[in-house]
Amino acid sequence: MEEDNKLLNLKAPTLNQISFRLKQQIGDPKGDEDIHKMEVASFIADYIINPNLQNSKCKKDIIKYFKTMPSMKGKITENEIEAVSDYIYHYEANLIKKKSVSYHSFDKAVEKAKKENKIIIIKATSKYCHYCKKMDRTVLIDDEVIQALDKDFVSVVIDLTKNNLPLGLKSTMTPTFFFIDSNKKLIKEVAGSWNKEDFLIILKEIKALYKKDKK
Repeated sequence: MEEDNKLLNLKAPTLNQISFRLKQQIGDPKGDEDIHKMEVASFIADYIINPNLQNSKCKKDIIKYFKTMPSMKGKITENEIEAVSDYIYHYEANLIKKKSVSYHSFDKAVEKAKKENKIIIIKATSKYCHYCKKMDRTVLIDDEVIQALDKDFVSVVIDLTKNNLPLGLKSTMTPTFFFIDSNKKLIKEVAGSWNKEDFLIILKEIKALYKKDKK
């Protein structure tokens, strides 16, 4: 927590933190989604009625700044608990979908790149890639990053568990970012998960390479 929670003075962990930790710490996140959702919902239903910081799934260095929430016993119906559980379970994914950069199919990205003189960025990801999700929820929803991507790039995302990369490209790890010009020529491949500052530097370097190649 920044500044020992003195800056924002939060009364509870953020919904983004709660959603992410519950899905990571309860049941099998790689198993059947419906079963996993029921396991998370069961935990939430019990915790709402019998709150206990010792049972919290948030990190200890986060939860230490907060007091135990009051019990909602007798104050919330089963239908309301179900609605809360569903909202929390899908919160992270919905937030990313709402705030993230717009993604296009590769063919549409090529058309857009040619028309607008932009660079294609292909993000190679996978369903269970922890560091992909970390970038999605911290870096790729940041306003400054989105502004930089929207200005000079056309974004494509490929889930390697479902589809192959275009142009015969290969990825040995996720996430990997491939930067392609509108003629389908690879500018650079960058593997790994990055923080906001480093990712913005990478985007600037790619723009410089692109301009150099066009001369």
